[in-house]
Amino acid sequence: MTAMRWALLIAPLVMIASLLTWIVTSHPERAVGGDDRPPVERLTFQRVVLEPGAIVATILNDGPDRVAIAQVQVDDAFWTFESDRGQSLGHLRETTLRIPYPWVEGEAHVVRVLTSTGASFEHEIAVALETPIVSFRQAATFALIGLYVGVLPVAIGLMWFPFLRRLSRRGMDFLLALTIGLLAFLLVDGAHEGLESAGELPSSLQGTALFIAAGAAAFIGLEALGARLHRRSTPAAGTVLALLVAIGIGVHNFGEGLAIGSAFVLGQATLGTLLIVGFTLHNTTEGLAIVAPLARAGDRVPLRLLAQLGAIGGLPTIAGAWVGGFVYSPVWAVVFLGVGVGAIAQVVVQIGRQVGRATSAPALASGPVLSGLVAGFAVMYVTGMLVG
Repeated sequence: MTAMRWALLIAPLVMIASLLTWIVTSHPERAVGGDDRPPVERLTFQRVVLEPGAIVATILNDGPDRVAIAQVQVDDAFWTFESDRGQSLGHLRETTLRIPYPWVEGEAHVVRVLTSTGASFEHEIAVALETPIVSFRQAATFALIGLYVGVLPVAIGLMWFPFLRRLSRRGMDFLLALTIGLLAFLLVDGAHEGLESAGELPSSLQGTALFIAAGAAAFIGLEALGARLHRRSTPAAGTVLALLVAIGIGVHNFGEGLAIGSAFVLGQATLGTLLIVGFTLHNTTEGLAIVAPLARAGDRVPLRLLAQLGAIGGLPTIAGAWVGGFVYSPVWAVVFLGVGVGAIAQVVVQIGRQVGRATSAPALASGPVLSGLVAGFAVMYVTGMLVG
């Protein structure tokens, strides 16, 4: 590239940077609202940790103006506190407040932060329980939960493979459509949860855009991976599709583990138990979704391959429980949920292409396909009711 081309590329960038610098330094808001305008204050609680005799809260300034934290209340009483990064926060700056407070296990508490202007922002601790810390015992407990919820149910679902191989063509049409129905429910459920979580993020972080971007990236990434695998002579087409299904389900199960771990961290032990029971039943059908492409293709499937696919689909539940229990972050939760939705959407498209090839009539005009779609969605809906 010649010097002239470089100049033509860089000149507009320099000009826009100069314009933005002038806008920021000239403070146009003062000309419009004057210097006496009230500040726009928005504080959000990013994470609240309960330690023996103390409440530790991470606070983020989501507003455009600087905010000064003046006082802290717990259950309507003022308490002393320490701040690790000072009490004056700029835009998107955060600080961790350590509040010595004799919280009571099992009871509800309300933490309220007051700014120098008198504005207040509060967070409710529904059920006070000591936040798990990283230890071998806690890690083993969450790993066991992930094993119950993700690995074993998916492995049990894989055991249907010998039966599925004996189905007729119409039976396989029904099975592939059933798989689409199962995954479609996961897609809708994941999108709902992801958008709900995105709405709870600080507005400056643009949670909805973050969720959609993560989903699009996962969709495009899996599409590229599938195309690359299909161009190779091996593995067989049925194995490729089963692998993509396992990856999509694995990412989704990571989100399930995240929900379980964070529920226990937030003191919602009852919810955590319900999630374990519901997801365990829920995920048995995911093993069926993984082996359906293998059964239709009629490929020779070694036991080792089934074990690998089961591990890809189930083990992320353990990792999700660890992340949710020890280092939960609302931002990363939205990202992972978006990735899970994008992965599931791509798998639905892949299997939909197979259904279209399997029938001479339009896909939805086929009785087995239509009944499979309805049955798959209905099964996931009924089992999902246990999650609440």
